[in-house]
Amino acid sequence: MAQYLMSVLHDDSIGPVTATPAEDAAIDVFNEKLRADGNWVFAGGLASPASATVVDGRHGEPVFTDGPYLESKEHVVGFWIIEAPHLDAALRLAAEGSRSCHRRIELRPFLAG
Repeated sequence: MAQYLMSVLHDDSIGPVTATPAEDAAIDVFNEKLRADGNWVFAGGLASPASATVVDGRHGEPVFTDGPYLESKEHVVGFWIIEAPHLDAALRLAAEGSRSCHRRIELRPFLAG
């Protein structure tokens, strides 16, 4: 089975980042379905982009910059890593995840290696 990253995207213009109690419950149900069906690998929520630190160690001494790499009204607030037998199955799971968290999902396969 291939692994996919499902990034949960949040648009600041639609309201607060925190999930509603109904969204939390729907996400819990979706997570349990992923586990029961053997698609679960890992999932997590992310702190605000304001809490980020960009680290650039490419040229000698590393440079640490507070704040997000990009300024944007949209950002990743969480993710799932799933396993699916093929892209169509992963797309169906991404649609279910989008419904459960009431946010857009970006689906990307991991590179084989």
